[in-house]
Amino acid sequence: MTVGVCDWMPIYAGIDIGTLTLRLLIARIEDDGRLHELASERRIVRLGEGLQPSRCLQPAPMARALDTIAEWMPVIERVGAREVVAVATSAVRDAVNRDEFLREVKRRSGLDVEVVSGEEEARLSLLGIQAGLPAGVDRFVALDIGGGSTEFMTVAPGQAPAMVSVDEGVVRLTEECLRSDPVRAAELAAARARIARHLDVVEAKLGSLAGYRLVGTAGTITTLAAMDQRLAVYAPLRIHNHRLSGEAVRRILAELISRTVAQRRELVGLEPGREDLILAGTLILAEAMERFGFAECLVSDYGLREGVLIDRWQKSKG
Repeated sequence: MTVGVCDWMPIYAGIDIGTLTLRLLIARIEDDGRLHELASERRIVRLGEGLQPSRCLQPAPMARALDTIAEWMPVIERVGAREVVAVATSAVRDAVNRDEFLREVKRRSGLDVEVVSGEEEARLSLLGIQAGLPAGVDRFVALDIGGGSTEFMTVAPGQAPAMVSVDEGVVRLTEECLRSDPVRAAELAAARARIARHLDVVEAKLGSLAGYRLVGTAGTITTLAAMDQRLAVYAPLRIHNHRLSGEAVRRILAELISRTVAQRRELVGLEPGREDLILAGTLILAEAMERFGFAECLVSDYGLREGVLIDRWQKSKG
């Protein structure tokens, strides 16, 4: 990407501190809100590893996250970002020792991290998703499967967006339900029943989703898009707006169930570090698609980190 023609545009940096993954985006923002990416990175650090049942962030995961953020700061400084916006989601939100972690981020990297609620996480993710949608997609359900929570958001012309956040994600479901390797039938049944209870809440709050299109974001869904296309190297332009069929989701799910964690590493497109967690995320997606009758999922490589930058840019404009 050539950025010289838009050097006058402000540069923002956003850091998304998730339960599983940390994501960095540095971008220029045009007057119409369009993003021009200058640099980006994502790293699986598993900040929420071992969080339950004590609800304490553990020393090793905290150290991995702190090291990653500190490593990114010189990159941000070299680019000359006007502002750095850092948000933390489910793991930090739920942790009883979150203040300790936030103090360490401030001490080591100088950042004030905003811990966002599930509803605010959904709103920001939606801002990011909408920035990357193709023309004509204006009535949809956005689905963001995270490490510790999952958000559903409905958008329709002439209506205010409706949002639901449930305390279920790939780390929680794996650690609490899908512990055997290979996974056992009883564990799968328990996980499906648990997901169904969360979907009951979603259905009660959002009502019928007939006539809506499904748009999915975050690591599980983008990884499934890579696996569906057998991409040996992650290619954002091929991931973004890929149409992931229900048939493909079911096929990949069956393959994941049949394999051990070690055997899953052989699957083309599966991001290293997700091999033990991808089953949980695929199960959440498959159950949601079946419950609400979605034949396919439009995959978005845009999400929370893009939304964080757009939100801050909008606020700067008054």
